[in-house]
Amino acid sequence: MSFSSTIKEELSKMNNLSNKQSVMAEGIGYLLTNHISIFNNKIRYATENEYNINRLNKILTNLEIDYNIELQGKLYVITFKKQKIDILEYIENGIKIKENALENIQKKDLETFVKSLVRGTFLGGGSLNNPNHQYHLEIIFSTIENAQFIKENLAKYGVQSKLLQRKKSYSIYIKEAEEISKFLAFIGAGKSVLNFEEIRVVRETRNNINRLVNCETANLNKTINASVEQIEAIKYLKKKGRLKELSNNLQEIAELRIKNPEASLIELGQMLEQPIGKSGVNHRLKKITELAEELKQEN
Repeated sequence: MSFSSTIKEELSKMNNLSNKQSVMAEGIGYLLTNHISIFNNKIRYATENEYNINRLNKILTNLEIDYNIELQGKLYVITFKKQKIDILEYIENGIKIKENALENIQKKDLETFVKSLVRGTFLGGGSLNNPNHQYHLEIIFSTIENAQFIKENLAKYGVQSKLLQRKKSYSIYIKEAEEISKFLAFIGAGKSVLNFEEIRVVRETRNNINRLVNCETANLNKTINASVEQIEAIKYLKKKGRLKELSNNLQEIAELRIKNPEASLIELGQMLEQPIGKSGVNHRLKKITELAEELKQEN
């Protein structure tokens, strides 16, 4: 089962149908999505997801609205007569929510109404990618007004989303993990929030480990490359009989580098008869490579 279906299964089983206003708001949410069409004075909703259709079935039954359900190929299709709903406006083959849709909702009921409305839009036309691979939540609407309305009202409750225009529809989407968690919590998908956060923690831990490994690998490669360059310089000076002319400090570090090609600068510094720090070792080895380069240019 996909992650989206798991969320919708949870939402479809919510036991909150005693609040008629909330039920109506959730049903209206369905009507704002791009899965709605109107013909012969009837509203048609089609989906491949059984949880979408089961929930809408419960909503219509609760609101005492007659409907018909049939299976058309892989699609579950539910049809019912157009309903007169004050906050909605019927347009050509679609439904648009009015700008003042929430002005008559009592303040104490407003948050519950908006949550139910948004939940209905997600059930009706929403999806969430598998968070193991990508963070992407999206809800597709039939009109830009519907998309903008939901986007603005989510923002009022601290959930940020972005608007996207498609060829024949509009959508809001969220790609930030924290905002997706807030969205799921807002619509009442508590179990899904926990599942999402568990996956998020594992994924981000894995990414942090990969970044650390890559950083350590890069540093190791840098150390090895520098060591190779230093050893080549030492061998060149030795071949030309110039190594023995170096100061005792340079000869000591040269001998240690040859014997310990994989050692870091810090480790080399600790091996010296009189230990020095990383910068001191680096200074001595740099001096050796510079002397080798000068000798090469002279020859």
